[in-house]
Amino acid sequence: MKKALITGVTGQDGSYLSEFLLEKGYDVHGIIRRSSVDFRERIAHLEGHPHFHLHFGDLGDSMSLVKVIGAIQPDEIYNLAAQSHVQVSFDSPEFTADVDATGVLRVLEAVRANHLEKTCRIYQASTSELYGKVEEVPQNENTPFHPYSPYAVAKLYGFWIVKEYREAYNMFCCSGILFNHESERRGETFVTRKITLAAARIAQGHQDCLYLGNLDSLRDWGYAKDYVECMWLILQNDKPEDFVIATGVQHSVREFAYYAFKYAGIELKFEGEGLNEKGICVAVSGNAPESLIGKTLVAVSKDFYRPTDVVNLWGDPTKAKAKLGWNPSKTSFEELVKLMVESDMAKVASEGAAAKVRTNLAEYLEKGIVK
Repeated sequence: MKKALITGVTGQDGSYLSEFLLEKGYDVHGIIRRSSVDFRERIAHLEGHPHFHLHFGDLGDSMSLVKVIGAIQPDEIYNLAAQSHVQVSFDSPEFTADVDATGVLRVLEAVRANHLEKTCRIYQASTSELYGKVEEVPQNENTPFHPYSPYAVAKLYGFWIVKEYREAYNMFCCSGILFNHESERRGETFVTRKITLAAARIAQGHQDCLYLGNLDSLRDWGYAKDYVECMWLILQNDKPEDFVIATGVQHSVREFAYYAFKYAGIELKFEGEGLNEKGICVAVSGNAPESLIGKTLVAVSKDFYRPTDVVNLWGDPTKAKAKLGWNPSKTSFEELVKLMVESDMAKVASEGAAAKVRTNLAEYLEKGIVK
């Protein structure tokens, strides 16, 4: 039985990859950080599985990585852990560099320290943000990099140190240059999840308006559950190579918002330009209230513009399709948005029901109806 070690196992990609590898018959080990707050909701359903194991470790602590990798002796390592939010990297650039750049080096050195260079294959989660201020579209494995945020600069180091160790020590280590990939498990601070949650809350009367940054920003959005298969395929390849992981189809933030509200039962019409652009409700369906018609439900705020902003990411997955046989089109853009909205509609409805129960209980206690 093959053994795989996943850093970032509690995240969106880590949880999907864990499921995927368990289905493939792997013994799956995940690294989690010691913290006073434990976020394991994405992998809670896997705990108790006989071939799923968790270990304490941290990309900021080289000795913990050496010990965990030495104890497990993995056949494959998937380094998915990172400070992965672009805006946060402007607020915490030093922390981002330590985890996203030096953290990759620590993983590679931990493999060497345990003399696993010839037996352990390593996947590094790289990012389309490497292209940053893009020099050509679409972007492929040969497109020049131009990182445009502290996050992207840190990730660029990670990409190049993987390439260096591959060439210097003949290690099987590769980078998957991941373009934007979303799902129902996406963190709520990311723009796509922010949009789908807001659409659900507005449709159910729990929020008045959604504020966004640059609606013209273009992204290549795919489904995270589809992308973890490509990560695995990269490590099954005959030789270590880097691959773009993308759909090859581009959409704007505006489009994402339009379809998210559509699947929540709200039709939007966008008017104006730049900071003055607004998304106005022109029709409703399903359970969305008619009182929303004519109201501004999406507005632009300069607070969500970044110091430097990447506006045109578009991946070319030709190499992954040809060499790995990967299909990036399993889940379409609209299907992805629909999946996320349906999940958040259910989440908001559940939260609303729970809040109503708490309110009723408080009223009953105040009136002395229950004790």
